[in-house]
Amino acid sequence: MRTRKISCFVIACNEEDRIERCLQSLSGWVDQLIVLDSGSKDNTVAIAQQYADKVYQTDWPGFGPQRNRALTWCEHDWVLNIDADEVMTDALKAEIDAVLSEPDLQENLFKMPWHTYFFGKLLKHGRYSSPQGKLFLKTGVSFKNRQVHETLLIPNEKSRTLKSAIIHHSWRSYHHAQEKHLKYACLLAEEKYAKGKRSSLAFAVLRFFTDFLQQYLLHLGFLDGWRGFLMAIILGQYGFNKYAALVTLQAEHKAKQQ
Repeated sequence: MRTRKISCFVIACNEEDRIERCLQSLSGWVDQLIVLDSGSKDNTVAIAQQYADKVYQTDWPGFGPQRNRALTWCEHDWVLNIDADEVMTDALKAEIDAVLSEPDLQENLFKMPWHTYFFGKLLKHGRYSSPQGKLFLKTGVSFKNRQVHETLLIPNEKSRTLKSAIIHHSWRSYHHAQEKHLKYACLLAEEKYAKGKRSSLAFAVLRFFTDFLQQYLLHLGFLDGWRGFLMAIILGQYGFNKYAALVTLQAEHKAKQQ
């Protein structure tokens, strides 16, 4: 028996095809399971109600604000932050039970290997293989107030990386992979513009090549075969789109002033 209790939250919207296996891996294991749904038009809420202790139907303020909202509803000191496209393995749950039962636990953050699957095969290298900090002691913790890439802000961080992995099925199809990266790129461009940052198409093109080379060569994406090459292209496009979108925002603002 685990000696420290866990609250877990899942944020979701239109995830009926993926959320059930996520919640099945959590239900009956965590001590509190909550789902925050932000306007699903499918059966996400009905599925969540079968497994979660509480399902909240909310607006969508952005990833950072939504996760901070979820924290306020977490009753226990230890919080697990899981997305609808992630699945806990039995090995990972057993390892977490063991570490949260240690009498002299010093860490306040646990990272876990991220096993991201891309067209049916694990990506072993690059951005989507980095360990993720999903389990933390919530005292003083918040998520960065951003629309996307909402970093966890944890005071006096003492982390440990676990051995067992969490399974990640981020993309339903090639179209979904491109759509998701483009959406995030445009959101980040809006944040950059609001902060007074500016760019050029030349820099956007440069980012395509630097981001591609970083993923494909420096992070060894080429070892993942054609999937690694395709992911490096997508991440290069992602880098380009962030700054190309920023350029268009600059142009739109200039046009309005004329």
